[in-house]
Amino acid sequence: MFQEKEQFMAKDEIRALQLEKIQKQIKHAYDNVELYRKKFDKIGLKPEDIKTLEDIAKVPFTVKDDLRDHYPYGILAVPLENVHRLHASSGTTGIPTVVSYTENDLNTWSNLMARCYSCAGVTPEDIVQNAYGYGLFTGGLGFHMGAERLGTMVIPTATGNTKRQIRMMKDMKSSVICCTPSYALYLIEALKEEGVDPSELSIKIGMFGAEPWSDETRKHIEKALGIKAQDLYGMSELYGPGVAVECPEQNGLHIWSDEFYVETIDTDTGEVLPPGEKGEIVFTMLSREAMPLLRYRTKDLAVINWEKCTCGRSHPRIMRIKGRSDDMLIVGGVNVFPSQIEDILVGIEELGEQFQIVLETTKLDNLHVQVEVAPQFWGKLDLKELAQKVSTQLQESLTLRARIELLEPGTIPRTQGKAKRVIDNRKKI
Repeated sequence: MFQEKEQFMAKDEIRALQLEKIQKQIKHAYDNVELYRKKFDKIGLKPEDIKTLEDIAKVPFTVKDDLRDHYPYGILAVPLENVHRLHASSGTTGIPTVVSYTENDLNTWSNLMARCYSCAGVTPEDIVQNAYGYGLFTGGLGFHMGAERLGTMVIPTATGNTKRQIRMMKDMKSSVICCTPSYALYLIEALKEEGVDPSELSIKIGMFGAEPWSDETRKHIEKALGIKAQDLYGMSELYGPGVAVECPEQNGLHIWSDEFYVETIDTDTGEVLPPGEKGEIVFTMLSREAMPLLRYRTKDLAVINWEKCTCGRSHPRIMRIKGRSDDMLIVGGVNVFPSQIEDILVGIEELGEQFQIVLETTKLDNLHVQVEVAPQFWGKLDLKELAQKVSTQLQESLTLRARIELLEPGTIPRTQGKAKRVIDNRKKI
């Protein structure tokens, strides 16, 4: 098992190491990043004031706008010549978020990802097919480096060309598939279209991340492909993928807390919440050289569980992220997450995997859900009755009535990356 000692550290050992690392990291950030020096000086805080882990609550938050406001290199803590790689967000909505890595940072990231594979049940004997996008997006190279560090064979198929993906899976006998959950759903459809039975494949584990997905979607993927579907968490600002992963128990995602200090806070007040309460996840990186992040607000909402897992690991667990605070829709005064709708739709046998939520006006009752009928049921049932069934189940779950539009299979555009589930046209009104 890769880094077995680190995977099975005791809680007391983890906490002691966290305090040692966090004190060094805060001093590193204060001494070398003007952004943090100004934040600390503004409130009269010094690095030496952090004497316990509870003192972390005194440190000001870091938010994504801090990275954008200091684009491209303003948050660097090392000379530019020590930076070995950059990754960045797409920047489609404005200034991109740039993240930087020293050689040591890349080594740490590779180890974290290898640890994720190992924790999920992948071994050096496996063959990993990596269908994440390569380039500035951290997914492709993150999954690639981790697989190589673990010692597996890696097939860098990247996204797209699904017929080739299927052929490679068959011919090369890939045993692990890495992609977004939405692309896994697309692969299930494509296998049917190509006349390939999943039993012909050697895939046994799926490493899925980069977007929220429901337990119902997991069950569907596992049943359709005959695999173990493992959830993995990360974000570009925190190296990329590799922050947390499920063990085979599938009861929360283990955060590698020797490298990340995690808190949950009240989204509105910023108050630190006790363990077990749902809140916004906040991370402090414990050893990153190029771009240290202190108390970074992720906007992801979840519960953190510090109880020892039945797998034997004591690293805290994220108990399945249900959504992001900035993904939450407010419709008719009701808070709705796309993952809640997905959970209901995937559980209805007559429906396909593809759906979209369309918000067209600011009217209280205007939640419009478009969903495809499963191919085997198209033309064989009463669409009006099915639409009523879907509407009733959504209303029971959301306490909100939705307008259901049932579509012919293949109508909704497919994606080979992150799925676009919500089309919000209300701002245009």
